[in-house]
Amino acid sequence: MENKIYKIRLKKGDTVIVRIGKYKGQTGTVLATHPRDNKVTVEGVNIIKKHVKPNKAYPQGGIIEMTKPIAVSKVAIVDPSTKKASRIGYQIDKEGNKTRVFKSSGKEIK
Repeated sequence: MENKIYKIRLKKGDTVIVRIGKYKGQTGTVLATHPRDNKVTVEGVNIIKKHVKPNKAYPQGGIIEMTKPIAVSKVAIVDPSTKKASRIGYQIDKEGNKTRVFKSSGKEIK
């Protein structure tokens, strides 16, 4: 089976809003991107409880909370000027540097 690597326009540290599902409307920071799965891990979103047997990391065992990745299609980057969701585009300047821009406002993503 072929392992396709998806092009994810979001980067670690971007502020995103969830558009679909249980966490709809919540915002958070991207903690990690997973290009092979086409998913991103967002802070405070898609938290699950996992039952863990006692091991070296958790000597007591018990129930721990984990943040699981969420599909990229379910989240969108937040434009700080409008506080709304936007898509990401690219622009190439005269020197040939490629920068990410908000599709809605055309401003550069910092």
